[in-house]
Amino acid sequence: MLGNIDLGISIFYILLILLVGIWAGMSKKGKSEVKTADGYFLAGKSLRWPAIGLALFATNISTVHLVSLAQSGFDTGLLNGNFEWMAAFTLILLALFFVPFYLKSGVATLPDFLERRYDRASRDWLTIISIVSAIVIHIAFSMLAGGIVLKTLFGFNMYLSIGVICIITGIYTILGGLKAVVVTESIQTVVLLSGAFIISYAAFHKMGGWSPMLDVLHTEGQMERLSMLRPTDDASGMPWQAVILGYPILGIWYWCADQTIVQRVLGAKDENHGRVGALFCGFLKILPVFIFVLPGLFAYTLFKSGHLDLSSLGLDASGNVNSKGIYTLMITQLLPSGLIGVLVAALLSGLMSQISGALNSISTMVSYDIYKQKKPNASDKQLIWIGKVSAVVAMIASLFLLPLLDRYESIFNGINDVIAHIAPPITCVFLLGVFWSKASAKSAKLTLWIGSLLGVLVFAINKLMPESFIGHIPFMMMAFYLFIFCVLIQVLFSLIYPVQHTEESKQLYWKNPLDPLRGKAWKGIGNYRFLSALLLGMVIMLYIVFR
Repeated sequence: MLGNIDLGISIFYILLILLVGIWAGMSKKGKSEVKTADGYFLAGKSLRWPAIGLALFATNISTVHLVSLAQSGFDTGLLNGNFEWMAAFTLILLALFFVPFYLKSGVATLPDFLERRYDRASRDWLTIISIVSAIVIHIAFSMLAGGIVLKTLFGFNMYLSIGVICIITGIYTILGGLKAVVVTESIQTVVLLSGAFIISYAAFHKMGGWSPMLDVLHTEGQMERLSMLRPTDDASGMPWQAVILGYPILGIWYWCADQTIVQRVLGAKDENHGRVGALFCGFLKILPVFIFVLPGLFAYTLFKSGHLDLSSLGLDASGNVNSKGIYTLMITQLLPSGLIGVLVAALLSGLMSQISGALNSISTMVSYDIYKQKKPNASDKQLIWIGKVSAVVAMIASLFLLPLLDRYESIFNGINDVIAHIAPPITCVFLLGVFWSKASAKSAKLTLWIGSLLGVLVFAINKLMPESFIGHIPFMMMAFYLFIFCVLIQVLFSLIYPVQHTEESKQLYWKNPLDPLRGKAWKGIGNYRFLSALLLGMVIMLYIVFR
């Protein structure tokens, strides 16, 4: 267990974020904004690109990433960094193709957008899926990772410590709405990145640099750990074709069609701020491979060279080192007291930003997509009240899920396993809706229903009969196969039940693939076209280097 200095730094940071969050929501300007539903849920649509980019990154990077990406770096090398670099491609899609329609239609939620493009049934189904996924993926899994860290470092009871953190996060989120969430997330991103750089440098310094690490990998016959794109027969179950074909299905849902993430863009001041904010996040997503995954690889080489003692981690069922606690062990063995407290603050940043973002999106969807649909004349005060109540209920529900989700050996893989089975139908109806004029409302509804049911069935078979044919398909390839099935049935049903566009839906798909590049853009380096090309080029070059 750690000392009082580190505990004091951690407590100070939690209280600081609480005060900043309350100030953001309760300041003179904040009070005027949170009195209206638009101000409470979308920050009065006043967000600028730096805040959007930082908030997108903070909502995405949770304690799960800090802990599990280091674990994956120890187990398989840089492989899981694909989830970070491939995100850049989907953020370019968000900026170029989705942001214009989201902001043009003036929607508060993505289910609302789906109703305007298709019909009410599609909106209702997406609302249910989005709320459930926010509770499970964005809150419960993050709570679990945070609880494991606090238990390992301080010996705290996992459920009690997580409960306290959730209450504190809930206070400023519920009081201040999206404005408080974005302000605190911007601070948390800086703290999180600072902490990640510290542990990365400490591991690099302990190893003696890049060359000694390469020497160890060469001696152990593990040079493939530096490769991002693995051969077809790779034991990881994530070969290059799974990354290229499967990730976009997960990524487009997560970055372009998930309310918890996209809500920051919906609060953009204008189209250019929304687009550049998304691209700014894309540039930030280059960093995690070097500051989250690479430290885990350094831990592996430090262990193999006798510079890191992993005896306290024990062994897993296969007789290998139980790498679940590798990140916290690195913190305690590589850093002096004081800096450990900073790293704990970084871990708490990831936890609190993920929870606050998800709670805000849940409250928005419950208020707009459920309550207001039943009571169209509901006042702003009623919508805000319902949103606050739903946030509390979601937080309690997430706490009850913790024992169930703790069964996954890797929390990060657990999250992506869940996403792989729920994303395909949603990705399908959004993509076809935006790019294909003939995608009909009835086809979208049936695709969401049938695709979701099939995803649940496949997931159940995978868990109940892991030795079956389905159980041997890597989850990312399964996402691709489910997506192809969903595309086929939506095209088929669109031909059987032809589209009947409304005046509004006619404006919500691209008539020409080049139209997204013809929108108004800032001059100079802030031009979204230039930034998109620059980001695309940088990521491709990185893949060439680490192929």
